Amino acid sequence: MSALLAVHDLEVSYGAIAALHGISLDVAKGEIVTLIGANGAGKTTTLRSISGLLKPRAGTVTFNDKNITGVKPHVITAMGISHVPEGRGIFANLTVSDNLELGAYLRKDKVQQSEYDRIFTLFPVLKERMKQNAGTLSGGEQQMLAISRALMGKPTVLLLDEPSLGLAPQMVQTIFRVIREINAEGTTILLVEQNAHMALMTAHRGYVMETGRITLADETKALLASDRIKKAYLGG
Repeated sequence: MSALLAVHDLEVSYGAIAALHGISLDVAKGEIVTLIGANGAGKTTTLRSISGLLKPRAGTVTFNDKNITGVKPHVITAMGISHVPEGRGIFANLTVSDNLELGAYLRKDKVQQSEYDRIFTLFPVLKERMKQNAGTLSGGEQQMLAISRALMGKPTVLLLDEPSLGLAPQMVQTIFRVIREINAEGTTILLVEQNAHMALMTAHRGYVMETGRITLADETKALLASDRIKKAYLGG
């Protein structure tokens, strides 16, 4: 079975500084796969390369057996990969409703009411906030909106970059519960997350990144049981 999303020998540089040193990873249909590692390991760079925001120096990104390396971001989004960036990237001066509409901008079909209902089931608070400017929402609500906006594009694959960053523990639990629900409904997820314990508890498989290289890859059960991972990322 071929991977739905695959990265092969990817190299990315920022000027003279190499950020990714030939990394390879794959995500099968229906999986949650997580990338964990310290700050600066190359996790965000990997997601930005997949979604077309960065052009790799070498290597390939394939999606649905198509080579999408270096393809423009809006084309990749239209193909079915939605990226929720670190820091959320919502339009703060637009309403919640406008942000959701923009999420569906590249679609050829009409948005159904059932899609809004799905968002309001996942995040009931957004229903009450529809006319509010997105910049007035709490951090947790902004993260809910960022994920919801991405879902309005009807993605096959969702790229999530640090969804729990800066959120209160209770909100982190909510976000991860929703990530599991979105996946159970059929969306494949590639998750970058500082909270290694939550990420490994949620995902099916994990890759460990260190200074632009993948140093370990396994099912999350095995990674959670690994002394090396416990010591480096799980505080034990």
